[in-house]
Amino acid sequence: MPNEWSKPEHSLAYMRRAKRQTQRQMGDETLLAELPADTRRVLDLGCGAGHLIGLALQRFPQATGVGLDFSATMLDLARQQFTGETRVEWIERSLDDPLPQLGTLDAIISSFAIHHCSDSRKRAIYQEAFAELRPGGVFCNLEHVASPTVTMHERFLSELHIPLEDDDPSNQLLDLHTQLTWLREIGYEEVDCYWKWREMALLIGKRPKL
Repeated sequence: MPNEWSKPEHSLAYMRRAKRQTQRQMGDETLLAELPADTRRVLDLGCGAGHLIGLALQRFPQATGVGLDFSATMLDLARQQFTGETRVEWIERSLDDPLPQLGTLDAIISSFAIHHCSDSRKRAIYQEAFAELRPGGVFCNLEHVASPTVTMHERFLSELHIPLEDDDPSNQLLDLHTQLTWLREIGYEEVDCYWKWREMALLIGKRPKL
């Protein structure tokens, strides 16, 4: 499976396109509203240039964060945008590798990243995230999921002004139902799709409190 994210031009093109995607703003806002009120430590999986973890740290001024991403280009952009910010640590690491053990985490968040992994790795990430969360912690995955039909997928691309020939070959999309079922099987509570627009969906599960 080709991984376009190793190419700097692919990462930069995504950044330009993402700035035009107003639909995801509602997903961001819904995700932030579900983070625990006492959030103090956040891990962002596939953090890119730091968009989502930046929003989380704005919402929780006393919190610290860790941003993890495979793309050196994205992490360079993140470091530039967060110059002088001591509350966030950046880690260059592939999501195909086991998640690092970082101590107590109140929230593990992700935005349009995990769908680049194989299905078996997606489920493993959900399991590893569950193990790293403190009781009462939350896992929030604002994700790109599969459409039920090819026609619906092509309509999604059209709505975002993405030509069919520019569809990302790195995508390994999976349906929403399967992923929600996995979260429940792993042991998450309050599992649901909290927001959805076409192929953009917010999957959330919470680790049970003791």
